[in-house]
Amino acid sequence: MRNGIAAIFVSLALVPEVWAQEIPAPITDAAYAPVDPAEAALGQLLFYDSILSGNREVSCATCHHPRFGTGDGLSLSLGDGGIGLGPDRRADPANPPEARVPRNAPALFNLGAHEFTRLFDDGRIEVDPARPGGFRTPLDDDMVVGFASLLSAQTMFPVVSADEMAGHVQENDVSRAVRQGLITGPGGAWDMIARRVAAVPGYADRFPQIYPHITGPDDIAFTDISNAIAAFMELEWRSDTSPFDAYLRGESTLPTTANKGMELFYGRAECSTCHSGPFQTDHGFHAMGAPQIGPGKAAKFESHFRDEGRYRVTGKEEDLYAFRTPSLRNIALTAPYGHAGGHADLAGFIASHADPAAGLRDYDITQAVLPNLPFDDGLLMADAEEVAAISATATWSVPLSDDDIANLVAFLGTLTDSAAMKGRLGVPESLPSGLPVAR
Repeated sequence: MRNGIAAIFVSLALVPEVWAQEIPAPITDAAYAPVDPAEAALGQLLFYDSILSGNREVSCATCHHPRFGTGDGLSLSLGDGGIGLGPDRRADPANPPEARVPRNAPALFNLGAHEFTRLFDDGRIEVDPARPGGFRTPLDDDMVVGFASLLSAQTMFPVVSADEMAGHVQENDVSRAVRQGLITGPGGAWDMIARRVAAVPGYADRFPQIYPHITGPDDIAFTDISNAIAAFMELEWRSDTSPFDAYLRGESTLPTTANKGMELFYGRAECSTCHSGPFQTDHGFHAMGAPQIGPGKAAKFESHFRDEGRYRVTGKEEDLYAFRTPSLRNIALTAPYGHAGGHADLAGFIASHADPAAGLRDYDITQAVLPNLPFDDGLLMADAEEVAAISATATWSVPLSDDDIANLVAFLGTLTDSAAMKGRLGVPESLPSGLPVAR
């Protein structure tokens, strides 16, 4: 009874009763939607293809690469206008970025699980059956119908972000459409990208084999592209075979230090208050006092460098500087940490997280992984009032010794899943478009 009650009792028998009930049950196939392997294989090609970007230079994999834990190893990404990959990425001297991407590139593990009903750090897209297409997004009622999942809807917003994939006005047809507010509909940015893909024989031939409603290139819609990419991510980065998962299934025990860290995580350190459930997230929004080191998500017309988190979506004061609780799967390999990637080291992030006021006071920006840009983009929010405002939202302090932190790091290491890190399909050798593959 691999995933049944017997396995749960085996695991719970190994831990103190005071916190045993907070430990999640083993993950089963029921947590995920089924994936068509052929659809995922098509999505693999599209995920790595920069044909989806305005200047044909940035792919999804540029900022979400398996070499860097499905992130990019940077505190804040360089999208359009960058060259290279991972921490080696730098500004293109011939066409440098206009700004850094304002938030750290999040990991992609388990995003196909049913319980992920809100995405992005501020939750600006979420499942909402009352809305057109079934999702609430920044497009409101203009959101098109046809996205098969929230993950599908989410994956395609970066293609219309100037700093991520679209490029800037006058650089290409997609960026011009975005600047004019033309995203959906015939001739909009999404349609332009779909027409690009449909013009490639290697793609035009594959789509009808997977989607019955497609009989020829003209039928390929942007939503079909997005659905395929989502299917790939769901298959490629499902993560439920880590040592911790084996422990939950009663198949093994944890090393002594990791076991101590688990006791802290589900006990005195109170990590599981927010990092609960099978994927170590409550999917809620919390103000954690993390430093804001980049341009933030302020509107273009605003002059300040600020990221107000969930408040930007709800307008509620209690949501100021609150961000979605990230899943901790494979966290040991997904540095830098925090919504702005301010911390390069997991132990240091935990220490700062446990005492955010001290963490903000003592924060050292030299640990951030930030390639130089040919202009000053306000990297450190040095305004004392702004720092105080962030600090005021996170007033707790959890006493943790160096040994406690080391034990927590050891436990979090047991969430590393070698199968998910490797991926199921891997990086393709070549692409139908003929464009280079990010390796």
